[in-house]
Amino acid sequence: MLLLLLGLLLLAPPSALGAVTTKEIEEALTCQCGCGLTVHSCNHLQCGSGIPLKKEVQALVAQGLGRDEILLRFRDKYGEKILSSPTAEGFNLTAWILPFVVVAAGCVLVVRTARRWTAPAAERDGGQDPSVGLSERDRQRLQAELARRGQ
Repeated sequence: MLLLLLGLLLLAPPSALGAVTTKEIEEALTCQCGCGLTVHSCNHLQCGSGIPLKKEVQALVAQGLGRDEILLRFRDKYGEKILSSPTAEGFNLTAWILPFVVVAAGCVLVVRTARRWTAPAAERDGGQDPSVGLSERDRQRLQAELARRGQ
């Protein structure tokens, strides 16, 4: 059992053991060359932004800093735009919460509309008999027609 546990620890990725990887940090940063990709995914061969950022990430990881510390340094140096996902604080919290609110409101709207469409006619009309608005003459004609068809 101990041997199995030791084997799992040796095979586990460094991020699972608490160590931060350069790839993990590079994926959390947006390349500033305009490609819209993360620093790790930037595919420009001589990228003027991605290459220096990768070197800076390697230096900070080599110093033994944690993920949050490194990202905080980049945010302080380059601004919020460097992060590939918004932080969950302040106004940015709406970017995390609003999609769920919109989806929930949409679900409520769909359910209410479906219930309204599938409700029986008596429920929609407030439980009234549909013949209530008929005059006495029309009601007699209706009764006569129904009696004639029901022979």
